[in-house]
Amino acid sequence: METVFTIEALTPEAPNAHAIIRSYMFELASRYYGRPATPDEVEQALRDEPYDDLTGSTGVLLIAMQDGEPIACAGARFDGAVAELTKVFTLPEYRGQGVGKRLLRRVEDVCRARGVDVVRLDTRSDLVEAHALYESLGFARVEAFNSDAYAEVWYSKSL
Repeated sequence: METVFTIEALTPEAPNAHAIIRSYMFELASRYYGRPATPDEVEQALRDEPYDDLTGSTGVLLIAMQDGEPIACAGARFDGAVAELTKVFTLPEYRGQGVGKRLLRRVEDVCRARGVDVVRLDTRSDLVEAHALYESLGFARVEAFNSDAYAEVWYSKSL
């Protein structure tokens, strides 16, 4: 059964945006360290992976909301006809319920409306749930297009 939720474009400084991004960074850092991340490690991850540009002409940040609470997020940075997908995350208890797919389809709609032809992303190899999601939506693995220290797998999709 699919989860009932709404999708809102929020500014990065909005409390609900910050809350879900913090949850995302906690999970990423915890997986990286192989244990629950400390508050300092989460703060460092937030500094290492800024998202304040996911608004206005440079990007978008979409948040899936259920009963006023954020349950998932996805952002895109715009660079001409190419967009970089970033900050894709669904709280564990909502995974497998269609939230991520619907959210990413909405990101693609926003990208098309902005004149984007290609959406691409990089991710880590241990984020297997993300790989399955991207591949189910037609993203294909491609050669590396950046040298991000945490990137191990690259994807691209023509819109």
